[in-house]
Amino acid sequence: MIDTRRKQSRVSKLTSLEALGQAAECLRILAHPHRLRIVQMLQGGRYTVGALADACEIPSHMASEHLRLMQRCGFLTMEKEGRCAYYTIAEPHLASIMACIEARFGGPRAGRATASA
Repeated sequence: MIDTRRKQSRVSKLTSLEALGQAAECLRILAHPHRLRIVQMLQGGRYTVGALADACEIPSHMASEHLRLMQRCGFLTMEKEGRCAYYTIAEPHLASIMACIEARFGGPRAGRATASA
């Protein structure tokens, strides 16, 4: 016999479907190799569009589009200094997401974890 009170208690602790929909949209935006590379770079500091484009081996206009999408989702901020625009991470949880990705699929943190195992 199932205890319906315990089941309802577990269900009430779930995240709302509306919030999960917002999360899915932001994860969809993040789910691109160039955007993930941009986030990796920005974890180390602020960069211009040109520097990010070079690291992703894409034209600046494509990097700008990736940055615009991530900025619209609230992942990044941009500040202008003269003619240069610098991007930085605005969402602190991106570090946790990237750590999970790097641990699962490789990267600087995964290399250290396997070396000590």
